[in-house]
Amino acid sequence: MATMQEWLKRLEREGNLHVIEEPCDVNLEIAHAAYVEVKRSDSKVLLFKRPVNREKGIEYDMPVVMNMFANYEITEEIFGRHPDAIAAEIGELMHMKPPQGFKEKLSLLPRLFSLKNVFPKRLKQRGSCQQIVKTVSDVDLDELPILKTWSEDGGPFITMGQVYTKSLDGKMQNLGMYRLQQYDKKRLGMHWQIHKDASHFFDQYKEAGKKMPVTVAIGGDPLYIWCGQAPLPYGMFELLLYGFVRNEPARLVKSITNDIWIPEDVDIVIEGEVDPDEMVIEGPFGDHTGYYTLKEPYPVMHVTAITMKKDPVYQATVVGKPPLEDKYMGWGTERIFLPLLQTTAPDLIDYHMPENGVFHNLILGKMETHYKGHAKQFMHAFWGVGQMSFVKHAIFVGKEAPALIDYEAITEHILNRVDASRLLVTEGIVDALDHSSPEALVGGKLGVDCTGEEIENGVTATIGDEALLAAMQTIDVNVKGVRQYFTHAKTPVCVVAYHKERCVQAFFDDIEGLHEHIRLLVVVDAESNDIENPYMLVWRVANNIDAQRDVRKTPFIMLDATNKNALDGYEREWPGDVKCDRKVLDSLKERGVIDFDDALLQRFYI
Repeated sequence: MATMQEWLKRLEREGNLHVIEEPCDVNLEIAHAAYVEVKRSDSKVLLFKRPVNREKGIEYDMPVVMNMFANYEITEEIFGRHPDAIAAEIGELMHMKPPQGFKEKLSLLPRLFSLKNVFPKRLKQRGSCQQIVKTVSDVDLDELPILKTWSEDGGPFITMGQVYTKSLDGKMQNLGMYRLQQYDKKRLGMHWQIHKDASHFFDQYKEAGKKMPVTVAIGGDPLYIWCGQAPLPYGMFELLLYGFVRNEPARLVKSITNDIWIPEDVDIVIEGEVDPDEMVIEGPFGDHTGYYTLKEPYPVMHVTAITMKKDPVYQATVVGKPPLEDKYMGWGTERIFLPLLQTTAPDLIDYHMPENGVFHNLILGKMETHYKGHAKQFMHAFWGVGQMSFVKHAIFVGKEAPALIDYEAITEHILNRVDASRLLVTEGIVDALDHSSPEALVGGKLGVDCTGEEIENGVTATIGDEALLAAMQTIDVNVKGVRQYFTHAKTPVCVVAYHKERCVQAFFDDIEGLHEHIRLLVVVDAESNDIENPYMLVWRVANNIDAQRDVRKTPFIMLDATNKNALDGYEREWPGDVKCDRKVLDSLKERGVIDFDDALLQRFYI
């Protein structure tokens, strides 16, 4: 167990910490600097020593740390070993058999003794997080350097809060990671989505007509925040996972004004209660999908106490378009939870959730197939398991396929096997942040079976981009560009930049005659996409399609990944995608806080 202060000293020794002495504003500047930094291949943890709020005239007396999970090396250090090693330990435990003799029983003892460290330990004394205590009239959230990330955000948000809750009967505890909007000096918005454990607990208090205790912790061991986003089953306290990974128990202390227990070494603690009958508009907020989530009513936390260390560090993150530090947090989650996923799908060999698919929008799975329809069985299994049920698009390949993280090879492998007859379009729940479905929380899902042999017949008459563009423009002058990828594969990908003046489905009707030249067509808005940028095209397409509405199978596969509006019969508000304020970026560059060129900004749609 190491404190945040100890982690920062270690990172500085290893050359993985960039200390910024220049005063930086909590409004946009700190988040923008971190957003640019984490997109570098050699990104570092950032420590802003002098955060300020120029609008309110505040100079904060605590630093802000960003990008704590800045790269694979640091993330592995936080886990203490490679995530695959942790996964192997979980796999061994799940396949343990009763010992057959005295010798086997003795060999099992060390493992069983280590499991006692899984369970959190409750301390009788106060923790280091309670060296400074402020209650009642002394509570002031403005003393914390809470960041505003994006220009259109509804206000400042706590983005790395460990939200601790418990069930009404006190038998279950939960640690979640939810964004928290600061309304004023004493109130926070509680953005726990309807599918989350804390929301289930909230329903219990609402039904009982009781106020719900909540404690939010910030900082401490970085592993705490990773545990908060881990996809554990309902009712399992996430700090059990902390004990397993660290091989030492989390040390907990009781909050000052409620009965919630939190790690004693966190940096900042915000205690309070939620009245189930009070809802306030929360948002908008630029989220990890790369889009703004819209205004909606959410519960409110009334702060009853703020405690902290004498030398606290305020930890925050920035969310938006990939890649971000959730790339590295997600990598750990993906590897560690493979053995648990295999209990539901025992023939699963491996899986991968690319960060530019925003994790829940795209999953690649490698499996051993034993019978016809096996891959489709896996699709249904995935869509019915915990947080995997939020996955929108699932592609399965056989055991002979290349490594799932070898994007060039695995894409070619898939394109040599994809066929309209192997697509499964269905409906299920979607993440509350999803904007593409016709209604909130429920939407289309797409499964693609690319197991087995290559398809026999590919595209029959490939032509160049210019020739295909000319052919399309004779049909529709709103086609502004064409780019074909993997033209040597059985199913090349044809991307069309389209100026949308009519429903794309009508465009699909008109170009059916080009079936000799196309097997897979993807249409995106010309104004907001670079068809020469496949990384961000994957991000856009995975975000923007609802399979039931936007996938056509005949005479070839067509995907409408444009922004939807009244032309499509779309009645919800379509959110904008997040963009940095160029004036803020230029100011940071001029002051030497960050460095960048236009190529970096264009590459990631910054």
